[in-house]
Amino acid sequence: MITWVGPADAAFGAVAELFDDYRAHYGEQRAYGATRRWLQEQAAASGLRIAAAFADGRPCGFAVALPVPASLRLRTFWLVRDLYVDPAHRGRGHARALLTKVLDEAHAAGALRVSLQTETDNTAAQTLYRSLGFTPTDGYISLTHPL
Repeated sequence: MITWVGPADAAFGAVAELFDDYRAHYGEQRAYGATRRWLQEQAAASGLRIAAAFADGRPCGFAVALPVPASLRLRTFWLVRDLYVDPAHRGRGHARALLTKVLDEAHAAGALRVSLQTETDNTAAQTLYRSLGFTPTDGYISLTHPL
């Protein structure tokens, strides 16, 4: 089952805990309280949306998306910032279902597109994304300015 989860939902704490697992997976220090507060703040301030996959009544994966202004077109696009499925639940279609939920919701909201980024060596993710119709964006590079 895939559903949208916000700070007022009963499952939000469990999703925040899974998000903290995701952070630890990428080498960040666990900080459940800070993680939960950050997710709450982002949902309130920026419209961050969290789709959660459930197995046996517990969240086992999530996709975090953010509607972003598309100023030239006076519309929005959605940016998938995070996608994670607990390693014990991988290979069961949860990531595909989460992204499909985001795509469907963005389409229903009138968004122009859904965008995402992944590492160049993450071939499993790239295979999934391409199978759902995502294509590389030619003519652009990703730049970062650390602060």
